[in-house]
Amino acid sequence: MEPRVTLKIPRPLYKRLSQLIEGTGFASVTEFVVYILRDIVAHQKGEMDGSLSAQEIEAIRKRLKSMGYL
Repeated sequence: MEPRVTLKIPRPLYKRLSQLIEGTGFASVTEFVVYILRDIVAHQKGEMDGSLSAQEIEAIRKRLKSMGYL
C-alpha cells in the first residue's frame, strides 16, 4: 500500500460530499475524492484507462461544476 497524506478540506465541503455519495457505493468521502482526483489527473495527462466513458466523465464534470468545485 502506498503511503498516505492528510488533505484538509473545509468541513462544510466534507459534509456536502458525504451527502453526495450516499447510496453511490463509495465507502467514504476520501474514497470518492481520490476517485475524482485520479480521474481529473488522468484526463489532464491523456491517460484515460478506459474505465469511464467520455459521457461519464462529462457527467461528473457537469455535476462538480454545478456544485461549484470546477
